[in-house]
Amino acid sequence: MPFTPPLREQRLVLDTVVRIADLAATDRFAAASDDVVDAVLEGVGAFAAGEWAPLARIGDTVGAKWTPDGVVMPEGYGQAYRDYVEGGWGTIGVPEDFGGQGLPFVIQTAVLETLGTANMAFALCPTLTVGAIEALQHHGSTKQQTDYLPRLATGEWTGTMNLTEPQAGSDVGALRTVATPLGDGRWSIKGTKIYISFGDHDMADNIVHLVLARTPDAPVGTRGISLFLVPKYRLDADGKPGAANDVHVVSIEHKMGLHASPTCVLSFGDTDDCIGELIGAEHGGMRAMFTMMNNARLNVGLQGVQVAEGATQAAVAYALDRVQSARAGSPVRDSVRIVEHPDVRRMLLRMKAQTQAARALVYYAAGQVDRATLGEAGAKNRLELVTPLAKAHATDLGNEVASIGIQVHGGMGYVEETGAAQFFRDARITPIYEGTNGIQAADLVGRKLALDNGGVFAALVSDIRAETKDTRLLALVDSCERIGRRLATADADDKLAASYPFLTMLSVATCGWLMEREAASVTGTDDFAALKRASVRFYLEQIVPEALGLEAAASADAGILYAVAAEAFAA
Repeated sequence: MPFTPPLREQRLVLDTVVRIADLAATDRFAAASDDVVDAVLEGVGAFAAGEWAPLARIGDTVGAKWTPDGVVMPEGYGQAYRDYVEGGWGTIGVPEDFGGQGLPFVIQTAVLETLGTANMAFALCPTLTVGAIEALQHHGSTKQQTDYLPRLATGEWTGTMNLTEPQAGSDVGALRTVATPLGDGRWSIKGTKIYISFGDHDMADNIVHLVLARTPDAPVGTRGISLFLVPKYRLDADGKPGAANDVHVVSIEHKMGLHASPTCVLSFGDTDDCIGELIGAEHGGMRAMFTMMNNARLNVGLQGVQVAEGATQAAVAYALDRVQSARAGSPVRDSVRIVEHPDVRRMLLRMKAQTQAARALVYYAAGQVDRATLGEAGAKNRLELVTPLAKAHATDLGNEVASIGIQVHGGMGYVEETGAAQFFRDARITPIYEGTNGIQAADLVGRKLALDNGGVFAALVSDIRAETKDTRLLALVDSCERIGRRLATADADDKLAASYPFLTMLSVATCGWLMEREAASVTGTDDFAALKRASVRFYLEQIVPEALGLEAAASADAGILYAVAAEAFAA
């Protein structure tokens, strides 16, 4: 369906939420001048609208297909991916030393948002490659960086992350894939991984798998895990893909959505000829993998923005076109476009407000990545705190907005031909993968609230309170502070029982703060300015009070959750 890049909104968020001018004023990110940023946003917008968006439908209806020779992508995807590589879109945020353009991570985030809104399933491929680049950049050897990063940066080769096994999902420490030393610095890899997005496809010359495995006599649990680089094709003496590396795609999953993203079962070492290289130190796999996962969690939060933006654009287009019934209370009895009806306007304004909130939150977190890179005081800890918010809340909003989008379409929303249902089907995985949203909430109350003895949380609360002027938002911040103090001394069960409502409350408070900042900078009376002011007003008047209503749930202990035996749930 048609897609229009949200250029003015992206630029506003970069200017007011991220404060991109601060980054561009540094030597590291001096290339991020206004004209360069505008050129990137406009260029990727035109590319995504012209080449990736038209493939979204065939990607959903035909999807990636497993064959005995590997996964085959739908017609048109191979050429569109080659055009992505040729356009240099994968190189945006990669340091110049590794063949990239060295622009801020947040600009790369904006590029991925545009690509993913045009075609969310397709954009998973470069999204995963970004994570592989991050892991190798921070933990790979000089040779590994030289051999792999330039081609991963361009997208000529793609990357994957291999954690999950049939018996080891969220419990990564239970994995059984083994890596046996061969005595020459290489390792023999043997095992099975599941749920590997873009684990195989026919769009690139090589696929670089980053694989968690256990070495002989390794400690039990996560302490004994190491990370290995396992290419689909080994490199020859010239650094080009050569012999196949005994990595096989056994099958792909039949999923609710994201049909153009092959979710693979991969088998390593069926013939005992799968060779890998250790990344970083032995038993240092979790540290290296978390570098990749933290990046991935922000990019999954970004998927919430992508699907919300796409669903909102589709719903607005439908509401402006669909004529149905006279407007209640109007003396004119002619049927009107459904956008004139109050409840439809309520839904559209909620979709707009929640999409803008999700974007502000994710871009803010991405900006903290850049500030941490620059060594800015407090940025690393602020990033730690807001990462679970960005991943969990933005994906919750993506699901909410996609569901409302179906409702705006009415019965036609339940019919696949309109495309409204695809947004909802694609969105539903996002609260699940890269750490379920429940795990994000547990991370927030279990680890992030305690950072610097609570000082990191207190600093966020202080920043919001110092800048906001809205009394409802201030009341929500006060509530978050009260609950945060309670959770600091609560036992584990009570913390976890309160974790999800508390995450939502803190996320809404943070979003409200950032959106209020956006509205304060908007001038003029054109449609964009009017809608921005209306959406922020709606957020503060309706969504912030809803979050304040979660205080009872966030203040409750775990007693009610264990008031019945486990078997009673089957009654």
